[in-house]
Amino acid sequence: MEIIEDRHGKRSTLIASHLPVQQWHEIIGENTIADAILDRIVHSSHRIDLKGESMRKKKDKIIN
Repeated sequence: MEIIEDRHGKRSTLIASHLPVQQWHEIIGENTIADAILDRIVHSSHRIDLKGESMRKKKDKIIN
């Protein structure tokens, strides 16, 4: 939370995750902290949700 608070509105922060945003409350555990983090990140972010098969799997198919 301290990192997010320090950077919010001042610096760019890149977050990459395999977990959907909908599961972050469960993973973070503390609802108040999760709400504070998500308020600062999600509402002012540019999100790229990737879908489809893993590029690693596709690369392995090409090599084999």
